[in-house]
Amino acid sequence: MLYNKQMKYYSLHHNAPKVTFSEAIIKGIAPDKGLYFPEDIHPLPKSFFENIEQYDEVEIAYQAIAQFVGNEIPENDLRAILKDVLNFEFPVVEVKKGSIATLELFHGPTMAFKDVGARFMAKCLGYFNRANKNKVNVLVATSGDTGGAVAKGFLGVPGIDVTILYPKGKVSDIQERQLTTLGKNITALEVDGVFDDCQRMVKTAFMDSDITEKVQLTSANSINVARWLPQMFYFLFTYKQLKSKNKDLVLSVPSGNFGNICAGIVAFKLGLPVKQLIAATNSNDTIVRYLSNGVYEPKPSIATLSNAMDVGDPSNFIRINTLFNNDLNLLKEKFTAFSFNDEETKKAIETLYTTYNYIADPHGAVGYLGLLKYGIAADEYGVFFETAHPVKFKAIVEQTISQELAIPEQIQSVLHKKKKSISIQNYEELKRFLLS
Repeated sequence: MLYNKQMKYYSLHHNAPKVTFSEAIIKGIAPDKGLYFPEDIHPLPKSFFENIEQYDEVEIAYQAIAQFVGNEIPENDLRAILKDVLNFEFPVVEVKKGSIATLELFHGPTMAFKDVGARFMAKCLGYFNRANKNKVNVLVATSGDTGGAVAKGFLGVPGIDVTILYPKGKVSDIQERQLTTLGKNITALEVDGVFDDCQRMVKTAFMDSDITEKVQLTSANSINVARWLPQMFYFLFTYKQLKSKNKDLVLSVPSGNFGNICAGIVAFKLGLPVKQLIAATNSNDTIVRYLSNGVYEPKPSIATLSNAMDVGDPSNFIRINTLFNNDLNLLKEKFTAFSFNDEETKKAIETLYTTYNYIADPHGAVGYLGLLKYGIAADEYGVFFETAHPVKFKAIVEQTISQELAIPEQIQSVLHKKKKSISIQNYEELKRFLLS
């Protein structure tokens, strides 16, 4: 059986030694600056998909992730980790009768889709670090929801400190409170810049021997395999709930760093029946342009209403290309991308509310627009991923739909806590902090 073998991971820059799953998690990024990628992806048996309705979410997740973990976590321990991680719902909610639904991924502790990946990584890292006397510093950049999910997921995990970089003034108030109010082993650094600056600092720190010789660093961005891979569960959960409709699935995923949709492609490689995967982006349209002209030309990120997607140089796109053998024509058969601006996003939020009585956040609205632009045929069923609770973008959603939003308990708990962060201007200040 696959989980009795050891999975190896190689660097996508092809100039670093292969590593195990645990080493890939702890290192975060390869010494040659490449992202780690599994050496093999074995499709699941057809019977798994034929009988998927009979399995609960933990069993589905276990069957999907077992080969990537290999024999480094025993089956019973891995199942226990998954049971702990997946202790909330992932409902598919129909929006337009018979043709369009949304997968709600905001029912976790920080009300964002990144809860699963952050919690899975925290549990795995805690498992591998349980006998290690040296602390591990989790270093992560966030454009919005990653920071809160990582902070909550790693809060109080023994032997692990977390440092979160976020762009000043470019995350929502609730997002900022979720990552700056926890204290304990969580430290937030407020960067005078955009998300790309934060991400660049993180990557530079990993390559700085002055730091790495003294501090054990790992990343909790989707560049880390343990944050990235569990997102494939969402695609399998969607199929389970919609299999009985006997329609071709078209899935539209709000995309910034492209980790979520990349995990969806892994699910496709495992055998998931899906007709098309759509990367729905905001005005940061690097991948849309690439699919059009074949030239990968990243640009500085632009601030938008859907801030978690404000990424000008998506880290995970190299993984997507690898999954399609770096063949652009092969990629375009299963994968497409569309870009939408803020005005279109606000109009979609309004339409979803007035026409279907559904309240979406800006990211989900962009996902919905992706389905509309693709066009859902009679034999197809479209699903857009709702990646964050609309209350996390309270001001713009309330203004757009002229309706006050109730504040869920998960958000209430941080609203009155005091923000605590450290302001930094540049990489040298980050370096001094990490070495202090």
